[in-house]
Amino acid sequence: MYHVTISPTAAKQLRKLPTNDGDRIRRGLRVLSVDPTTPRSGADIHLLHGEVRWKYRLRIGAFRIVYSVEGESVFVYEVFRRGRGYR
Repeated sequence: MYHVTISPTAAKQLRKLPTNDGDRIRRGLRVLSVDPTTPRSGADIHLLHGEVRWKYRLRIGAFRIVYSVEGESVFVYEVFRRGRGYR
């Protein structure tokens, strides 16, 4: 089991979402505690290229979650709508 930690930025972004979207994303974050690096049914995970640290993207509908994995910890950096893009 991996331990998922949400950054203050991602927590703020989650709080701003409507309740039903926030609940879907929270359910998706639970998937990361099982295996955060392997794409599978119910977990559209993709490795992002061009980063100094390896970062991953989890897609949940129109939302994207950017995170990294270090040992047994998953650090969630951002939660955003697809149209905003990656910074």
